Amino acid sequence: MTNITFSHFFILYFCSKSNQHNKIKMSKAIYVTTIESNSGKSLVSLGILRMMLTRSSKVGYFRPIINKDKNDAFDNHTNTAIDFFNLDTNHDECYAYHQFEVVELLSEGKEDEIIHNIIKKYKELEKKFDYVLVEGTDFSGEGGFTEVDVNLMIAKNLGIPVLIVGAGNGKKKKEFINTMQITYNEFIQKEVDVIGVIANKIEVDEVGFIKQELNKVIPASVSIDIIPNVNFLAYPTVKEVVEALDGKILFGDQFLDNAIGSYSIGAMQLRNYLTRIRENALVVTPGDRADIILGALQANASSNYPKISGIILTGSLIPEDSIIKLIEGVQSTIPIISVEGGTFGISNKIGAVKPKIYASNNRKILLALDTFDNYVNVERLTNILSSFHSERLTPSMFQYSLLQKAKTNRKHIVLPEGEDERIMKAAARLQLLNIVDLTLLGDKNRIQQKADQLGLQIDLDKINILNPEESIHNEEFAKTLYNARKHKGMTEATANDLTRDVSYYGTLMILNGLADGMVSGAVHTTMHTIKPSLQIIKTKPGVSVVSSVFFMCLSDRVSVMGDCAVNPNPNAEQLAEIALSSAASAAAFGIEPKVAMLSYSSGSSGKGEEVEKVRKATEIAKAKNPDLKIEGPIQYDAAVDMSVAKTKMPDSLVAGQASVLIFPDLNTGNNTYKAIQRETGALAIGPMLQGLNKPVNDLSRGCTVEDIFNTVLLTAIQANQE
Repeated sequence: MTNITFSHFFILYFCSKSNQHNKIKMSKAIYVTTIESNSGKSLVSLGILRMMLTRSSKVGYFRPIINKDKNDAFDNHTNTAIDFFNLDTNHDECYAYHQFEVVELLSEGKEDEIIHNIIKKYKELEKKFDYVLVEGTDFSGEGGFTEVDVNLMIAKNLGIPVLIVGAGNGKKKKEFINTMQITYNEFIQKEVDVIGVIANKIEVDEVGFIKQELNKVIPASVSIDIIPNVNFLAYPTVKEVVEALDGKILFGDQFLDNAIGSYSIGAMQLRNYLTRIRENALVVTPGDRADIILGALQANASSNYPKISGIILTGSLIPEDSIIKLIEGVQSTIPIISVEGGTFGISNKIGAVKPKIYASNNRKILLALDTFDNYVNVERLTNILSSFHSERLTPSMFQYSLLQKAKTNRKHIVLPEGEDERIMKAAARLQLLNIVDLTLLGDKNRIQQKADQLGLQIDLDKINILNPEESIHNEEFAKTLYNARKHKGMTEATANDLTRDVSYYGTLMILNGLADGMVSGAVHTTMHTIKPSLQIIKTKPGVSVVSSVFFMCLSDRVSVMGDCAVNPNPNAEQLAEIALSSAASAAAFGIEPKVAMLSYSSGSSGKGEEVEKVRKATEIAKAKNPDLKIEGPIQYDAAVDMSVAKTKMPDSLVAGQASVLIFPDLNTGNNTYKAIQRETGALAIGPMLQGLNKPVNDLSRGCTVEDIFNTVLLTAIQANQE
């Protein structure tokens, strides 16, 4: 028979309460974040986890940044989630960083590194589970970084909907409302989807007012729930106090989960102190005050006095043996703890202890779950999640997806400029990550010598190195080239000579199945790179124009821009084809195509030859692909800025949210992408050529190692799409 734990019994019970929602398909994940520490986020996270478990047993938990106590083997939040719900995961899978690591990396400006690793860890869980709960940070403002700063950064790059939790205790009502509104607006302004807000720890008599006011400042499409203050959940346990004080347990270690409602100092005569004892009070007294100790124990046993949670003995003083013997003979349900330090200082430390929910404290967990069920509209939250769909793609997520797509089906890429320093550095990185197979064209001895000079960690024995000047393939390649171009007047002698040109050689490798794609242009011109491809590989059926796109990784989105590298002045038909090819490229790389045909005029207001060219191109593209979201002519600001779009083109499905930007000519496109790149610091990945039968991509002669690395990834992905 299968063993069912106490926890599992209650999970089954609570899950059965919501079984009617089993068939609703929810969003893959939700990000629970807070505006500050000690907001009651744990309660909400437990409730969401249980909600997910009613729909699937394959539920994961992820806490990107943990703040583990120095004495703990595991982060408490993570441990509670895993153990209580018996999640099929382990602690190391469930986090990416410790808080101190993130503070250090942020201080060094290494935000991209943080995000890349968080995405990587999250994606591993996403593949394993049907649903993943992501619990945000408890940063407490360390290092000058706030909860909102860090959680915005993470939630945005994970691309999952957010549930904001705020605590109203200790705040004025208007102050709390303003804080919740500001936080919500910050997330929205940064294009993070917020599906719900929860106001937690609200005084019972203020619930109605808080609900009313939040409804005024937060859209009706967002789930708004109010959880009143539950005293027991706000109480720390004796266990938490013991850990904070590094105390020594003398008696009652089985009662450490007792909740502390208040604490009082036993420094007066017993007859006076007894009148000050309150329910769930923690008694704090010097260790030599036998009268207070025994009196408190007797009061706890008496039906005439409130129950106490425990006794703290200060000053490292242990009662004398006779008193110890007396205590041992008293049947008690309270722990007695000895601590170092004076009574006043210890009291201050106790007051600073923040309550947590531990996996072992079933009473607290079950109360938290019941509270969530009673006050959160689970059905509405589920419905919002089930209909949630985001089209957002951040640069970090895009770059991560490139790596994963390139690894899907390993491809062989040839780099004709193998002796260039930048090419060699990119090759070393590609080899380290084991993404693609590589061929470098050049002299092996010179390449090896340069690698040694640069101190590159690269194993050239695992990279194919060919020298077109003396390759065993030259004769075969020359015949292939001659047969392909003799109708154009090419002679055998010319074919033999061209075979030794690195661009022709690399292209012939692709034609003969020795490589899947080529990346060149770090040294050679665009024409030198693509001319052999146009002559030998040629264009895809139905494609008459080879064009290019850049993937522009801006701070908050990825835009596809074309043509910025190949066609100087395309006519309307060519421009339409460029738009269709670019839309297809966007879709292939996970970007929903919303195409803006750029011009100096928006809609029907403008006149002129160039405007008419763009208008005609738009009509041609629409006719060829009626389902494509495309708008033109349209100005750049109206294409990307929603506030401008509402004024200029309010009814457009593209304006304000264009993901594919098509420039009317090369002059405009090339200068625009470079201006954006230089002025904003955006990463430009490309150009990626479109329309060829096999992927060949051109680099700028000013390219960086990062540019080469990313272009190889693009080429490998294109090869996978053949």
